[in-house]
Amino acid sequence: MIEPHFDVEREAMAEGRRWVAGIDEVGRGPLAGPVGVAAVILDPDDLPQGLGDSKAISEAKGEALRPIILAKAATPCRR
Repeated sequence: MIEPHFDVEREAMAEGRRWVAGIDEVGRGPLAGPVGVAAVILDPDDLPQGLGDSKAISEAKGEALRPIILAKAATPCRR
């Protein structure tokens, strides 16, 4: 699995953008059926170990990462 590098995100933050969100989609595509989409903002210097393409990790690994991602996710109340 290719580890995320966050070059684009770091460049955007260096240009003064405050929030940069990563997105992911699940489903078979917009023409083949329903699709779910989510976005989350994480600190690129404090990423959960094992985070990567959701299609390249097992369902069990994704479920194990879920509470860690939610705990580290930026919220309007957490800065």
